[in-house]
Amino acid sequence: MNIGLYFGSFNPVHVGHLIIANHILNETELEKVWFIISPQNPFKQSATLLNEYQRLHLVRLATEDDDRIKASDIEFNLPRPSYTVNTLAYLSEKYPEHTFSVIMGGDSFQNLDKWKNAEVIIKNYPIYVYNRPGVVTENHLGAKLVMLDAPQLELSATSIRKLIREGKSVRYLLPEKVLEEIEKGGYYKNSDQKK
Repeated sequence: MNIGLYFGSFNPVHVGHLIIANHILNETELEKVWFIISPQNPFKQSATLLNEYQRLHLVRLATEDDDRIKASDIEFNLPRPSYTVNTLAYLSEKYPEHTFSVIMGGDSFQNLDKWKNAEVIIKNYPIYVYNRPGVVTENHLGAKLVMLDAPQLELSATSIRKLIREGKSVRYLLPEKVLEEIEKGGYYKNSDQKK
């Protein structure tokens, strides 16, 4: 099976993530998209992250009605911080019957050469890149690249967390079940809150 791996903190998962996953499933030969929730991204401060199990729960809530999309906690049991190259090697060994590709935004692709063992990813895995507003994607790395004209939304988890902290509405930016869970748990109310 052709599986696209969508790596991220998903802090929190929002409609932009789901729109991209849906677009990829509609417009490419990928049959499934796995959201790989990163417990600790080497490029991000963990102090602003909601607990990984809570983020996993939110992604599961967001995707539970779509069997094409799976929330994966595979990185929870791997050494930290999470390096994509290690996760890819682990998944390829564990599921030899599947073909894996990486899904990322144009901004991430432009920084791919800074990733640990980026040349291994570039050599062995197709990369599906969706455009990000204001980012011109150039394949300066010689990757097996599939460019996607996914719908572009100026939407970020950072801006959603800011709105929540300010007591403003984030309705329509998050799936309803995710919004309800965030409100119930009081998540993201304080800038440095870790629950």
